[in-house]
Amino acid sequence: MKTQDFDYHLPSELIAQFPAEQRSSSRLLYLDSINDQWQDAVFTDLPKFLDAGDVMVFNDTQVIKARLFGKKNSGGRVEVMIERILDDSHVLAAIRASHAPQSGSQLLLADALNVTVITREQEFYVLRFEHEKAVAELLDLHGHLPLPPYIARSAIANDETRYQTVYARNSGAVAAPTAGLHFDAAMMAQLHAMGIIIAYVTLHVGAGTFQPVRVDNIADHTMHNERYHIPQATIDAIHQAKMTGKRILAVGTTSLRALEACASLHQGNLTAGYGSTKIFITPGYPFQVVDRLLTNFHLPRSTLLMLVSAFAGVEIIRRAYQHAIHERYRFFSYGDAMLIEKKI
Repeated sequence: MKTQDFDYHLPSELIAQFPAEQRSSSRLLYLDSINDQWQDAVFTDLPKFLDAGDVMVFNDTQVIKARLFGKKNSGGRVEVMIERILDDSHVLAAIRASHAPQSGSQLLLADALNVTVITREQEFYVLRFEHEKAVAELLDLHGHLPLPPYIARSAIANDETRYQTVYARNSGAVAAPTAGLHFDAAMMAQLHAMGIIIAYVTLHVGAGTFQPVRVDNIADHTMHNERYHIPQATIDAIHQAKMTGKRILAVGTTSLRALEACASLHQGNLTAGYGSTKIFITPGYPFQVVDRLLTNFHLPRSTLLMLVSAFAGVEIIRRAYQHAIHERYRFFSYGDAMLIEKKI
């Protein structure tokens, strides 16, 4: 398929620049791809679509303060976006500067952190922080929350909480698993009381999630690498649900990617532990684990739009997105949600 098959026009005013007033006050488009129909709802209606014993898999990654500003030893300004913490001193990062820094050069970030450029790996750099404190602590002290590039403003105090899920606990992402932003403590408690099985995976979302596909043929696209962890308790919950005819709902494309990547790696069997994946899910992909997907609306020409098109079907996603635009749904990270039934 061609990348242009996943393009659409989105009026800029529909790109949500701020979160909804309350986490669960967003809208919800229920997309029944099995019967080729949809229904407009609100997010607090979500429990109506669930049954006791269903498993919901959440990504519990926590967004780090990954953006740093500073200058090169030559005086030129730089902006550093951490992609991944490699160890207590080293990171993989993107650097925005008028001229690309050379290996061995020095950066001064946040007027406090001396950093050495070690080497370049394609679009990223390996950097070493010359400090006795661990990188994670330094970022928390000196970094800025990395809002997505389509949010045309700087992060404010409210973003410190609203661009994190209420269940975030494993630090390492540079972008939020945004389908989870709709859940508040009351909704989580309601799900527990209903008998919904809550399970977790960890996938640290990288900045590559925002990148459009730049090749004409999607088969030529190279995915970014992401790390994940699946606990044994999550594996057990999924196996139990499958045996009793219950459904697996992935909260977000990152949860789905972790589960499907693990299944693909192990010939259809989920195996607990750590892994790394570049899985690229496009139409025709045989889903092995997930039955339903809760997700936000995705960027044109993006790998995530291709993923949901694989899950529901290209044509119904195309028509559902046009419906959402006509009905003035809010798009992207701080936008509204979709609940999608997998196409059979």
